[in-house]
Amino acid sequence: MNAPVDVSFFARAAKPLTSYRPYWAKRFGTAPFLPMSRAEMEKLGWDSCDIILVTGDAYVDHPSFGMAVIGRTLEAQGFRVGIIAQPDWQSAEPFKALGKPNLFWGVTAGNMDSMINRYTADRKIRSDDAYTPGDIGGKRPDRAAIVYSQRCREAFKDVPIILGGIEGSLRRIAHYDYWSDKVRRSIVVDAKCDLLLYGNAERALVEVAHRIAAREPVEQITDVRGTAFVRRPDDESGKGWFEIDSTSVDEPGRVEAHVNPYMTTSEQAAAQGSTCSKEDGTGSVAPDSVAASAGGISAGGQKDPKSAEPNPAIQPMLFVANPALKAKLKVPPRDKSVIRLPSYEQVRADSVLYAHANRVLHLETNPGNARALVQAHGEGVTARDVWINPPPIPLTTAEMDYVFDLHYARGPHPSYADENGSHDHSTKIPAWEMIRFSVNIMRGCFGGCTFCSITEHEGRIIQSRSEDSIIQEIEDIRDKVKGFTGTISDLGGPTANMYRLGCKSPEIEAACRKPSCVYPGICSNLGTNHDPLIKIYRRGRALKGIKKILIGSGLRYDLAVKSPEYVKELVQHHVGGYLKIAPEHTEQGPLTKMMKPGIGSYDKFKQMFEKFSEEAGKKQFLIPYFIAAHPGTSDEDMMNLAIWLKKNGFRADQVQTFYPSPMATATAMYHSNKNPLRKITRDSEAVDIVRGDKRRRLHKAFLRYHDPNNWPLLRDALKAMGRADLIGNGKHHLIPTFQPLTDGGYQSARRKNSTPTGAKSAVAPASRTVQQPTKGRILTQHTGLPPRVTGGAAKPATGGKPFKKAR
Repeated sequence: MNAPVDVSFFARAAKPLTSYRPYWAKRFGTAPFLPMSRAEMEKLGWDSCDIILVTGDAYVDHPSFGMAVIGRTLEAQGFRVGIIAQPDWQSAEPFKALGKPNLFWGVTAGNMDSMINRYTADRKIRSDDAYTPGDIGGKRPDRAAIVYSQRCREAFKDVPIILGGIEGSLRRIAHYDYWSDKVRRSIVVDAKCDLLLYGNAERALVEVAHRIAAREPVEQITDVRGTAFVRRPDDESGKGWFEIDSTSVDEPGRVEAHVNPYMTTSEQAAAQGSTCSKEDGTGSVAPDSVAASAGGISAGGQKDPKSAEPNPAIQPMLFVANPALKAKLKVPPRDKSVIRLPSYEQVRADSVLYAHANRVLHLETNPGNARALVQAHGEGVTARDVWINPPPIPLTTAEMDYVFDLHYARGPHPSYADENGSHDHSTKIPAWEMIRFSVNIMRGCFGGCTFCSITEHEGRIIQSRSEDSIIQEIEDIRDKVKGFTGTISDLGGPTANMYRLGCKSPEIEAACRKPSCVYPGICSNLGTNHDPLIKIYRRGRALKGIKKILIGSGLRYDLAVKSPEYVKELVQHHVGGYLKIAPEHTEQGPLTKMMKPGIGSYDKFKQMFEKFSEEAGKKQFLIPYFIAAHPGTSDEDMMNLAIWLKKNGFRADQVQTFYPSPMATATAMYHSNKNPLRKITRDSEAVDIVRGDKRRRLHKAFLRYHDPNNWPLLRDALKAMGRADLIGNGKHHLIPTFQPLTDGGYQSARRKNSTPTGAKSAVAPASRTVQQPTKGRILTQHTGLPPRVTGGAAKPATGGKPFKKAR
């Protein structure tokens, strides 16, 4: 640890992961792969599993896959862990493959939310799944966490279910569901799990596992940070908390009663249940005698020697605090305070209250000052509260090293291999292929982008590995991973350049309640020193056998420009011709709703990028990413973005339409038309929302202004906006006046996103066949829908080569 003391080395008030006494099954040692079958269990000498993990992803034993990290962490604690990956959810039998778990089920939908994995932003079914062998879609159900939990309960009713993963994290309270266009209940209620662990859950899961192993009933484990559970309102375990009511908006503050000017002081005191201070203690003492006694003078004007002693009837004036004001200033302890959010029924019926609840949730995300949250679900006898404990304490650098240095095979389970024992052909798992030669160096993101869910899941406090641990993993890839050619594909994380960045002091970090450390500007308390990252880059590429280290993670360019030395190091040594960054937009309207920096920061970084590329004699390019149809985006904003793209010579190929993921701030904007970045009231700021397929298609068309298929739509829109001056055949025009013959095809760099030429007209309506559902079976998104009519091409009657299926 030769780096200066920074946020990575702040002391954390939590029990270290390595301080637990190992479970007795530690004697079985480490498994080459966590078992997925009875045969593998017998080979390891196991008669049963202590914990069985159920996941919607294929099992890849790599630290970039959540189930591998959780499984290996539990194994290091001494537990026997088995994995059931992508089981057939049509019955409970596949969930019995490894027998009954001794302690609990661990359930997750996988590395991705199952709905985002299955559907595009336009709610169209995807044909592929990067986390499945062969890139085949449909291997997991919709809302997989709920379905898997139900099947686990059906398989072994008395075994506790611990739910985790990003799907559970983003649905821990009542949330807007984009796919059904309604507010759904907390996943804790729908999945009927015993405990939900949200965020990166190593710390919480290790504690829960040891407590269940010690025979503590799971319903009594209600004090672990980073967990959520159901509690009845009359439960005694919920007593003793200071409840803060936040179930409404626009409520008036305390109103003081007006003083009646016709009442005497004594009458006013009596109305408030007290007595007048003038009458207290004086009894029947006459005013004249009191006054005379005060000066020791008799009524006749002569000094009375007996009166030299103090008169007991005269008391000094005492000042005491006003009890009403004192009660106002008294703040209950945060660790025993719980904020009551609007109930599920309230947020379902009132989108303003939904936005308010979302704002409160995001304000209570700092582990240093967050309070517990509670949200009622149901009424009357069915009423129950979903309790959400404060977020987990971040891992220290030593704990991050412990987790990432565990025994990972760094490859897919052998059962996925093809007939030649290879994972590189028909059974290749694209997600593993992408991270096969990459190294994760940190967790978390303090950017706070409203459309992103990283902060809600991983937190905004950066958790970094040590330099030695990172270098050791690079060497392991070089020496142990088959197919390595000398190039590390990425050295990053959620963001490429937040390694060891954070608050300058733990006191500031613990007190902060800002949703972002870099918006509207970089916080003065944020350390922006990139030297530790530069050192890792240099040390890594100096290793023997390492030809090049690329940076594939997204770059936060507004931070990078604070360190010209870092930009120079990155551009001249770690860019493989292209560097992706995400300005997301050029106009202030959408940028303020995204919490992203202005386009001026991009221009500054671009100048530095081009300067250092030229110095190195390299021809390199920036690839900017933009979002269409984000809340707060007007048609004029998209038009201006298209003009900027053309002026700068960009022709966007990969275009992303805003995708409302559960619990994101931008999703709350989309549902409520309100801005949760500010205090929510009935009259608070309204946000322009892009709804409907036509307008979303228009915004996407502006990003692909160069595609002739979009020109008719853009011409109509520009004329309606009064900007027909942008239609013409000159260089300063956005689109031409002529319209070439087009076939409706769409060519993308990603083959599966392309629409082949002629695909739309290759099939006559009469030739389309739709599989009919089984009689008496109700088909839902849970049980699977019949195949959609996609307009895919049928095999030509001439026997020629068939067209590819339209996507």
